[in-house]
Amino acid sequence: MKNTEKYQRGYYMPPVKCMKWAEKEYVDHAPAWCSVDLRDGNQALIIPMSLDEKLEFFTKLVEVGFKEIEIGFPAASETEYEFCRTLIEKNMIPDDVTIQVLTQSREHIIKKTFEAIDGAKNAVVHLYNSTSVAQREQVFKKSKEEIIDIAVTGAKLCNEYKKNANGNIVFEYSPESFTGTEPEFARDICNAVIDIWQPTPDNKVIINLPVTVEMSMPHVYAQQVEYMCDVLHNRENLIISLHPHNDRGCAVADCEMGLLAGADRIEGTCFGNGERTGNADIVTIAMNMYTHGVDPKLDFSDLPSLVELYERVTRMKVYERTPYSGALVFAAFSGSHQDAIAKGMNWRKEKNLVQWTCPYLPIDPKDVGREYEGDVIRINSQSGKGGIGYIMETRFGIDMPPKMRESFGYEVKGVSDHAHKELMPDEIRDIFYNTYVNREDKIKVKEAHFVQGDGITANVTIEYKGETLTKEGKGNGRLDAVSNAVKEALGFDYSLITYKEHALEVTSKSKAMCYVGIQTDKGVFWGAGIHTDIIDASVSALMSAINNSDLVD
Repeated sequence: MKNTEKYQRGYYMPPVKCMKWAEKEYVDHAPAWCSVDLRDGNQALIIPMSLDEKLEFFTKLVEVGFKEIEIGFPAASETEYEFCRTLIEKNMIPDDVTIQVLTQSREHIIKKTFEAIDGAKNAVVHLYNSTSVAQREQVFKKSKEEIIDIAVTGAKLCNEYKKNANGNIVFEYSPESFTGTEPEFARDICNAVIDIWQPTPDNKVIINLPVTVEMSMPHVYAQQVEYMCDVLHNRENLIISLHPHNDRGCAVADCEMGLLAGADRIEGTCFGNGERTGNADIVTIAMNMYTHGVDPKLDFSDLPSLVELYERVTRMKVYERTPYSGALVFAAFSGSHQDAIAKGMNWRKEKNLVQWTCPYLPIDPKDVGREYEGDVIRINSQSGKGGIGYIMETRFGIDMPPKMRESFGYEVKGVSDHAHKELMPDEIRDIFYNTYVNREDKIKVKEAHFVQGDGITANVTIEYKGETLTKEGKGNGRLDAVSNAVKEALGFDYSLITYKEHALEVTSKSKAMCYVGIQTDKGVFWGAGIHTDIIDASVSALMSAINNSDLVD
């Protein structure tokens, strides 16, 4: 990158120090939210949404809890106008929801805008004109006074048309390209509009400070916002709104710091869709508040359904790593991460904790409609015994001994590595069953009869290499007696080192699962058995371990 001399900062710092926002720790209450998915988001699509798609999206935004929704620029096209009229005429706008429409400061456009919202119970008329140095000099070729006159003329026209309008109408003004505007000029033009509209406690005015193009680090924007909050006329009757775009990837931070600086309202889109690099992602901003224990006043408890609708009607994709809403944001493939998450989950269960403190997971995935299995613990060749064991236990009720989990982990990782793919839970279960459960392919105990005396005597019938053998064995328990009979019958040399059993409740409460580990001079080998009878299950586990060992060929 050799052309840095081409670039210089395009923003302007306030004329005074504005740093009160930096003394605050976090955003402690929800702002007013305005979704601009149906206007700003829609105009950024390669294929704009159809009327039916817009209506479906509008209904979903209401369901999520948005009380203000910008629905379009009704004077710009018949499609936009028709959408506005459909919402009103079909009575689709709840009484507590306000629609917002955009207009330039031109009389025929303002007139058409008021016609579009006729009959709406609550509406925001959003007036804007560009104010930045670049726009004034290059596009409009007008002086500061002429640019202010455009805004004042539009404000006066809005007042005139409001006189004959029905419903509750709130005005909003945006000095578009605010971030490239001198703060003193932004102050002057906004105050000129405020003086025309004369806001009151019962009829407040929205002053929107858009990051039309992101030009600075977020702390600079915070100072610009704080400055405006300090110098605007009639501040107590204003609603200061933010509308950041994401050219530098800082739109969420712009919003958060702007709220600390005194803003009251956020305009953005679900998942950040918008012109160029997009708008502020309201899902991320709201969920960031949620992680601090602040109610965002929006319900994202079923994010997967919102993602599905958004992707379908916009034909855009939510990136897999998008905070909170991406398909992989909770997914842990790393063995150490999986182990920590599994232990954290168990810790919460053991301690009956309410507070969320699970390693690697900033929020409980269930709070946004996701599941631990499949969404959090994901298995591939990078995974470890902790995550694999967690899936087997929580999904299938299979709780292996720790050392067996380690051995099984290598089995699963080997399959994933060879296939070069992620393994689904059912595939992992199948590997376990095929590798360990009720193995009778080389050696099999056909029958075992027990006699209680000085210890346990087992009379065992064994099939091995086409022969049937019968042998007695004694032990301190039934499994030990069977094991000793097998050793004597076939001359095997091994030690029983691990035994564990539990009810297999997930599959059937009537079945038992047993695990056996045996030690030979070549290592440890594992087996599992499932049966309605606990003794039969334990014998099957022993035979599975032997069938997995170097003792048989």
